[in-house]
Amino acid sequence: MNKIDATGIHTAQRQLIQQMQQVSAQAGAANIAPANRVSDNAVSFGSVLNDALDHVNAQQQTASAKQHAVEMGESDDLTGAMLESQKASVSFSALIQVRNKLTSALDELINVPL
Repeated sequence: MNKIDATGIHTAQRQLIQQMQQVSAQAGAANIAPANRVSDNAVSFGSVLNDALDHVNAQQQTASAKQHAVEMGESDDLTGAMLESQKASVSFSALIQVRNKLTSALDELINVPL
């Protein structure tokens, strides 16, 4: 590296530092608006997840009750019992998929290099 190239790089560095200082001065901390606070009636992720769990549980209970009624001869609605059983199965499968996605997302967050 000759002396001319080193001088050019040094000048470019100074200019870049001056530009960065100008931009930071223009940005100024006074222009930054505070973050909006979350209102008290906002829906939390935990409550949405609990509602989903409750819904899946209710479908499982309904399917179980209808199957039990058909088995005991209290009901002739075999089609309804099978339909409720399939609904509960699909809901449970969807819940398992959500759990798997959350687990993989958490694993990715844990493995993020700092």
